[in-house]
Amino acid sequence: MHLVVVITPHGYGHAAQVAPVLNALQLQIDALQLTILSTLPEEFLRSRIDGAFNYIHHAADFGLKMKSSLEIDLVFSAETYKVLHANWSSNVNAEYEILACLEPDFILADVPYVTLAAASKLSVPVFAMCSLNWADIYRHYFSTRPEAAGILDEMTEAYQQADIFYCPEPAMPMSWLNNRYQVGPIASKGLNKREAILRSLKLPDKQRLVVVAPGGVSTRLPMKNWPRSAGVSWLVKDATDCKHPDIYEITDVGLNFTDLLASVDLVLGKCGYGTVAECVVNGTPLLYIPRPDWPEEACLLDWMEQHNGCLPIDKNKLVNGDMLDEIEACAQLEVDTVNATGALEIAKGICSRLGITSTK
Repeated sequence: MHLVVVITPHGYGHAAQVAPVLNALQLQIDALQLTILSTLPEEFLRSRIDGAFNYIHHAADFGLKMKSSLEIDLVFSAETYKVLHANWSSNVNAEYEILACLEPDFILADVPYVTLAAASKLSVPVFAMCSLNWADIYRHYFSTRPEAAGILDEMTEAYQQADIFYCPEPAMPMSWLNNRYQVGPIASKGLNKREAILRSLKLPDKQRLVVVAPGGVSTRLPMKNWPRSAGVSWLVKDATDCKHPDIYEITDVGLNFTDLLASVDLVLGKCGYGTVAECVVNGTPLLYIPRPDWPEEACLLDWMEQHNGCLPIDKNKLVNGDMLDEIEACAQLEVDTVNATGALEIAKGICSRLGITSTK
């Protein structure tokens, strides 16, 4: 069977949600052929998704235009949506042509609504999955614009056309979706390799290890101003041009990100689904940078707090690094872990809809 997967390029969290589902589906369906359409880096996708797949560099949506992982370009985003929907029919038809040429047996989208609108023209099962949807995000930021009503009508109709919209815990309410189906959390489970990290970096046993992960969109934090030789080592994706004796690049450690997250004392970042879910599943506390205007944050933060998994950090403290007390308090949290059941639930649900029986 041929599965076509379309992943929104807005950050890495959408791919982090999809990957465990695809891995579960490959265990349920023999000889599953995968084609993935996304503009996310192919290397990242291959690091998360087991087995072979065909990668096509293509984006059916954009989510939001970002200035950084913490700042939305609202003007550019609104104008881009306006242009997209001014040519709605032609954009849907163009997406349909791409999907039709691939001849899929079924389609999974996280969560580009243009794809769902186009896929409804094909005679194949179509599934959506995500902890959010772009209609609710658009409504939150742009509902007062003169073109908003028409855009929202097209967005909501597209989302309703999926056979099922799987909502992994914790998800936005999305009560208007009549095809939504709640499942458990989706996250990868890592291996704790703390001792190996300490040995490779030649650090003492009591050293605090902090992964700095503000999000998939490039964001530069002023780490050169952060405390030095204070018993804390920072692990970052890119330490270029940052001369600091306690900062190390993640690649220096030689672990995949999930094992790294499971091995450190805490993560410093934002409340995004991928980070939140993986922190709780792996028992790693999150020192989070608040984004009070991000509409998904409330449900993510509420879930994290239920599991004793997070503490906030004032954005101003990121400038001078005055956060050693917060780091120590966060590292002391005992996270109430949960099992990541969502991926298998979705995989089995899709197989049931396809009439596939598996005992795996």
